[in-house]
Order: sequence, then C-alpha cells, then structure tokens
Amino acid sequence: MKTTTYVEHDEAESATYRTAGWVEEIAALSIPERGRFGEYGGQYVAETLMPAIVELEIAWRVAHKDPTYWAEVEDLLVNYVGRPSLLYHARRLSAEVGAQVYLKREDLNHTGAHKINNCVGQAVLARRMGKKRLIAETGAGQHGVATATVAALFGLPCEIYMGAEDVVRQSLNVERMRLLGARVHPVESGTRTLKDAMNEALRDWVTNVGDTFYLIGSVAGPHPYPWMVRDLQSVIGREARAQILTAAGRLPDACVACVGGGSNAAGLFAPFVGDAGVRLIGVEAAGDGVETGRHAATLGAGRVGVLHGSKSYVLTHDDGQIAHAHSISAGLDYPGVGPEHAAWKDAGRATYVSRTDDQALAALERLARTEGILCALETAHAIAALDEVAGQVDRDGSIIVGLSGRGDKDMVTVAQRRAR
Repeated sequence: MKTTTYVEHDEAESATYRTAGWVEEIAALSIPERGRFGEYGGQYVAETLMPAIVELEIAWRVAHKDPTYWAEVEDLLVNYVGRPSLLYHARRLSAEVGAQVYLKREDLNHTGAHKINNCVGQAVLARRMGKKRLIAETGAGQHGVATATVAALFGLPCEIYMGAEDVVRQSLNVERMRLLGARVHPVESGTRTLKDAMNEALRDWVTNVGDTFYLIGSVAGPHPYPWMVRDLQSVIGREARAQILTAAGRLPDACVACVGGGSNAAGLFAPFVGDAGVRLIGVEAAGDGVETGRHAATLGAGRVGVLHGSKSYVLTHDDGQIAHAHSISAGLDYPGVGPEHAAWKDAGRATYVSRTDDQALAALERLARTEGILCALETAHAIAALDEVAGQVDRDGSIIVGLSGRGDKDMVTVAQRRAR
C-alpha cells in the first residue's frame, strides 16, 4: 500500500496528504462483493426502500472512483475539520501500562469526535445526488452534532432521531444540535435508545425517499453504508499508519478501539488489515457484566441475525427478539454491530473483548490523571483494555488507541457515577 505523504506546516499548502494518495489507498481497501463481507451484510430492507438504496449505491460507486469527489472531501477535512489529527505519544500512560501507547486524537476534530469524517463525506455525496434534506439517528449525540454541523454548512434542513433516554443523558449535545438548526425528535418507543432512534429514522426515509438523504453514523445498516462509512472513516487508520512509521520507525504491534456499531474501530483497523503483524482489538461494552445480561457485548455474547437492514451479530432473547443493550456509554448501547467486524471476528483477523461500566469509568479517570485528557466514555472502554494488550507486547512495543471523542458530553454522567 502506498505510504501517505505529508508536507510541512511552513509550506504554502496545508499539512495534509495528497488527494492522489487518498484515491490509491482507498482503492486498496476491500470492496464488499454483492454487498457482503463473507456471509454478513446485505440489504434486508422493505421493498419500498430498495429504489433509494439502489440510487445511493450507484451514486457512491461513481463518487468512489471520482478524484474530484475525494478532493472536495479532503478540502473540507483539512480546512474545516482540522485534519490530520495528531498521533500523540502518551508517555506517562505508557509507563503505567508497560508499552508505548499512541493516541489517535479524533477528539481534536471540529465537533470533538470521529463522526465528522463520515458526515463530511456523506454530505458531499448528498449534494451531488441533489438531496435537499438530511436525517440521522444518534446515540451519544456526537453523530447528531456532526450531521447538524454539515447540514448548517451546506444550508440543508436536518432532522435528528434520538432515544428519549439518550436525550436526557446527553442533553449538552441536544442543545448543540438545536443551536445548529437541527430538529431533534426524542424517540419514546422500545428501549428509548439508539436502536429505536434508527428505527424511526428508517421510517422517515421510507416516507421521504425522493428528497431525503439518510446519513447513517456507523458501519451498520444496509449495503452500501457499511462499506461507505468504513472508507470515509479510514482516514483515521491511513493517517495513523503514516504517523506511527514516522514516530516509531515501524508499524504498531496492536491497534485498539471501542466498538458499538463500529465506525471508529473500522476506520482505524481497515488500513492495517493486510498487515499480519498488527493485532486488531475491538473493545465492546460489558455494562454491568456480560453474565448479568445488562451489556452491549454483541460480538462476545450475541448470535447471527438481521438488524436494521444488515446481517451480523446481534443481541437477542431466547425467542429471537432483539434484546435491550446496556452501557454507561450512550454511543455503545446498540444491540448490533457492523458486518465487517463480524467477518473479521470469524476470520480471526480481529479480536473482541469487553469492559464494564466501572472499568471504563476507572480508565477515563486514569487517562485524565496521567495525560490531562478527558476522553468520551466510549473511548474509555478502549483505554480500559490497555493493560491486557500491553501484557502481550514488549515494553518497547507500540499500541495505537483510537481516541474516538472528547468527554465533555459525559461529564454529568461521570459526576453522578462518582458521587455514588
């Protein structure tokens, strides 16, 4: 794979990689044949939605091969989002865990998380398709904020569906979305969380397919979303690959990222999948403990099924009904996972572990104490796995952690939990 080329900050153009390099590197990523990653993926949607899915797939395939599309995305990522994000050597944390830890700082992006990478790319695609309205689902609110942000940037009306429970615990992000001009719909049905928000967004799309673009936030949903979101988020791994070669002189021993639907992890992992020496570790939410049934460890404790238009691992009851997922992190309490993660798990290319609410909270505090960084509760699950991963590499070995977002949105939840 072609190595990313950086230019110095004092040169005339912004510090970025060349668009030509983008196209070559993205083209090197796997394209799912017939919308499948092995047996997973597909398009399990209502017949009324198929014309919109086909239209989207055709538009994405055309854009995917078009350097002018990637040039527009690159310009926005550099000059609006603030990429490339830093790869930060966390020296004090490294000393504690016994390996060299590098944090891929997606929390430094405009809007404070990795979600904006995907939203920029999909918004540019929506404009190319002539769509006049954006809709999205959101759990922790970061995808909703990012969608509302690009909608404001492009002058498009925006509607966000969010579980009523998440509206309460992520009230800061709700206000951010409203200030950006988005209309936020609290979803009262079902478990009142991300799963139900996605259900309502799909219903909206079915009703308004002509002028509406559904901007899905994760590598879930029907084809082409898992492929499209992975490629748009792969900027994380492509940058990290070049940055670690500069910082450490070789590829990392491991890449670690939290996994809910899985976009942050897929974006970090995908450019390293072909490197057999790089271990890929996804960290799911164990909630109160997998043994309690109150968790969101889909890959660790789920079974194969269909959810939101895609075949993958899902959490279900014994009768096959979708189970309630639980996590202290609103962005991880989803009872499904992206189909490519399912394929990586089955192939043994990636390993998936889980960490409890208490372990994530302790990891958040540890990162704050050692590095002065307040990460999101989602990210804290990945930090919580570092001791285990570090025990499997040399002290001089390097570990890249996807620091998916900043923790401002979670401070009320953290304060309430610490006060118990």
